[in-house]
Amino acid sequence: MTNPTFATHPGEALVLARVAPNARERAAAVRLMVFDVDGVLTDGSLYYGENGEQMKRFHALDGHGLRLLMEGGVKVALITGRSGPIVARRAAELGIADVQQGVRDKGTALAELAQRHSVQLNETGYMGDDIIDLPAMQRAGFSASVPNAPGYVSQSAHWIATLPGGSGAVRECCDLLLAARGRLAGFLAGPALLDRDVIQ
Repeated sequence: MTNPTFATHPGEALVLARVAPNARERAAAVRLMVFDVDGVLTDGSLYYGENGEQMKRFHALDGHGLRLLMEGGVKVALITGRSGPIVARRAAELGIADVQQGVRDKGTALAELAQRHSVQLNETGYMGDDIIDLPAMQRAGFSASVPNAPGYVSQSAHWIATLPGGSGAVRECCDLLLAARGRLAGFLAGPALLDRDVIQ
């Protein structure tokens, strides 16, 4: 693994330039990264149709980042407090098998995922944006958040994205994790062997 404090590719150096050394080291150790959905993978808005159907807006950049992260050797899972078919469908499109919906105790859910994947908690990462995410953020080895999260959530994060939830924050996180592991350069050196029509 490439030393997380030294980037060999200009693109990795750019990603890591604004990241504190402690956050880089924590990010480099992540083998399982878990994301909240509402407010992280989406902007937190909930859209309802006339017949009660619920809609969410996802960002293509985030989808691509998640696929690159998995391609780069990091396991990915989703944990959300809400339930619905939209999240399951989006996860299936991206090839994410571990999706837990309707979860209230996210700290315990994170620990159970780590145990299932034979990963230590200090090798897990969690990205969240609200009170319900705090137990998982506090147990994870690397915790991330979004700039529009409440201050008491942001202060528990080792790293905060510059882009809001649902608008590329997850992609920033994925790029950071890959750069910290020295894996982003491989995707930057040539065309990623992924079908953009499928992955986003």
